[in-house]
Amino acid sequence: MPKDNKKQPLRREAQHLWKEKRSVTLVYILLRTSVVLVMLAQIFNRNFENVFLCVLTLLLFMMPSVMKRKLDVELPNTLEIIILLFIYAAEILGEIGAYYVTFPYWDTVLHTLNGFLCAAIGFSLVDILNRSSSERFNLSPLYMAIVAFCFSMTVGVIWEFFECTMDQLFFLDMQKDTVVSAIGSIMLDAPGGNHPVVIKNITDVIIVQADGTRTALGLGGYLDIGLLDTMEDLFVNFIGALTFSIIGYFYVKSRGENKFAKRFIPVVNQEAKPAGEAPTQSE
Repeated sequence: MPKDNKKQPLRREAQHLWKEKRSVTLVYILLRTSVVLVMLAQIFNRNFENVFLCVLTLLLFMMPSVMKRKLDVELPNTLEIIILLFIYAAEILGEIGAYYVTFPYWDTVLHTLNGFLCAAIGFSLVDILNRSSSERFNLSPLYMAIVAFCFSMTVGVIWEFFECTMDQLFFLDMQKDTVVSAIGSIMLDAPGGNHPVVIKNITDVIIVQADGTRTALGLGGYLDIGLLDTMEDLFVNFIGALTFSIIGYFYVKSRGENKFAKRFIPVVNQEAKPAGEAPTQSE
């Protein structure tokens, strides 16, 4: 068989991908190019920790392709672009660019997106199983939305476990501290008491170390060690998970008709149909 004939299917496939995935391809190329440039700059500065983050980012960029190949699903362009931008925002902008420090709400936005994306993954896994001819469960849209929501929240909780473990073992402060001006604690009550003592208008905290050294923190209030940050992260994860679960519910409720929901729901490339069921138009 001539070489030109062998190349034709590959050429047609490339043309098809460019036509159907043009926006994803452009975003992918731009982000990878940016990461490579950042990595070269970090190598020049001999900042090898950031070089590792760049390599990790390039590997994570391959995740959507691996997911599509392993699960035989097609990711909508909108969802795939969100995944790529999320990875770039978390690793390159957040860690290397120090956006977590420069922009106080950067972490909050990413945790919201994380809740959204994890719900998408959980929903898709259940949806694919539900639509399989060999393992068909006929799950209701509400049940699938609840499973997606619970999957996302579970991932969020596990991540907070990880952050807490890293903070306790290596003092990394992944659970960012919060300065508060009022606290209430039963530990300040009389011995054996169970009534919270409230202290308001806190303007500073003095740390007394074992050798008697006293250090005023000068932060303008009491230092909350990670608790409020964890609760905020879980709350915005809740918002992201709930948002996608609602989208997924209406997607299953009106299969193939909700154009907005289709932008976020992966679909099986060659979906098997139960015996006797007429084929439907591809989504």
